[in-house]
Amino acid sequence: MTGRISPLAGKPVPSSMLVNVPRLMTDYFVRQPDPSVASQRVAFGTSGHRGSAFDAAFNEAHILATTQAICLYRRQNNIDGPHFVGIDTHALSEAALASALEVLAANNVMTMLDSAGGYTPTPLISHAILTHNRGRSSGFADGVVVTPSHNPPEDGGFKYNSPNGGPADVDATNWIERTANEFLASALKGVNRIPYERARKSDCIKRHDYIDAYTADLNNVVDMQAIRAAGVRIGIDPLGGAGVHVWQPLIERYRIDATVVNDSVDPTFRFMTADWDGKIRMDCSSPYAMTRLIGMRENFDVAFANDTDADRHGIVTRSSGLMNPNHYLAVAISYLCQNRSEWRGDIAVGKTVVSSGMIDRVVSKLGRKLVEVPVGFKWFVDGLLGGTLGFGGEESAGASFLRRDGTVWTTDKDGIILGLLAAEITARMGRDPGELYDRLTQELGPSFYERIDAPATPQQKKILKAHNHDQFEAKELAGEPIESVLSRAPGNNEPIGGVKVIAKSGWFAARPSGTEDVYKIYAESFRDLEHLHQIQNEAQHLISDIFEKAQMPDS
Repeated sequence: MTGRISPLAGKPVPSSMLVNVPRLMTDYFVRQPDPSVASQRVAFGTSGHRGSAFDAAFNEAHILATTQAICLYRRQNNIDGPHFVGIDTHALSEAALASALEVLAANNVMTMLDSAGGYTPTPLISHAILTHNRGRSSGFADGVVVTPSHNPPEDGGFKYNSPNGGPADVDATNWIERTANEFLASALKGVNRIPYERARKSDCIKRHDYIDAYTADLNNVVDMQAIRAAGVRIGIDPLGGAGVHVWQPLIERYRIDATVVNDSVDPTFRFMTADWDGKIRMDCSSPYAMTRLIGMRENFDVAFANDTDADRHGIVTRSSGLMNPNHYLAVAISYLCQNRSEWRGDIAVGKTVVSSGMIDRVVSKLGRKLVEVPVGFKWFVDGLLGGTLGFGGEESAGASFLRRDGTVWTTDKDGIILGLLAAEITARMGRDPGELYDRLTQELGPSFYERIDAPATPQQKKILKAHNHDQFEAKELAGEPIESVLSRAPGNNEPIGGVKVIAKSGWFAARPSGTEDVYKIYAESFRDLEHLHQIQNEAQHLISDIFEKAQMPDS
């Protein structure tokens, strides 16, 4: 967070602030992006291309160009199996799906849509890709999820998942991005497209029951029988997202005591409470966006929510309310590594460099190997696919883990299984995850973690992204000697796109935002809140020094 907390935070949003959906849809089809303007070009971040039609950043031309680029990428890489496509509940998702189908059908790509014409969460797409590709040597599937994740209602998103089931790697996204922008620059010359009605009736557009295939397989990754037998009372809030139609069939199949507290779908997301800055975000790790479910915590043994494409989780317990994502990751790792008897003894745990050091302590206590990677779930894909990583998690409440037999479940984030795991933990341990985290801190010491934002110009963000650890001159952090400075992740030696500074009792990492004129400061103290705030303040001064020195005339 950055700046002052809005007086609207945690409260229902006034109707006057809701997105004007007709105007948004008009802009999607009418506004033409200018490819000479950086903000109006296709740009794949850690989770695909995102933007708003209001800003000419997510419009029909972007989707036509990107879909054609994906079709060419498939052809060049001999990906000729089905193309699994899902959408979330953002208003622009339906429009983008229509545009994409016109191109996919024109390119004769076998496209698999939800059998009921509904929404499909990200983990269900990953699961479908992996299920189809298992044991194959040809005819590989891939997929697309049309979602901007937890972003505000006026945003759209379009992300590509490779045949490995996970987010496409940098080489793939760079190629798709570059090719899509070439199409934009040539006024879409070379984009194959047929009218929507012809596309929908095309023989290459198929139906697939994502929900049945996924829910039928769930007991192989989470102990659903234990949840049912213990009678754990569960509260579930899809936050108006793509998971909304998954939960009732799942509840009925496994006969668990679960209640969906809100099954509304509305492209304005008028049922949400405002986030810290007064905007609507379906951020299940934000206490402001999660106000309603937190208020229901006494009604359930454990409750959870997912963001709009259900790849993130927010865990609410009676003991501690909404858990910090890092705290829950530590509990989940501790539990899984001690309660999955069929997992390999040498299985490792993956985390991003900006995630809590409490995870390091838990993994060390368990005698496991820690694999620390840059931000982006794509870095966990190979380990999960090969079964060498039992768990991969991000501080932003995204994670997945292996099946109970130690084989791959999904290679993209799965907020559904992380929510159900909280219920399994409660059932098997007789305590909720909040209570178990308190036990961990009693054993391993406390942790005080927070992420804040600070302003940065586009030029400053470039400086920070390119900063190398050997250019860092400071010797102390919050009164302690700096033990190490990282610009590459220890787990795979890949650039972290910023810097991480580590002392004995705390650390900070700084990375530029991909979408806003800010940089993100992740910081943690193993002492107290005062020490955390000292680290945060010094971090901003140290990063300011980096900006000033890089912009000096003789630098």
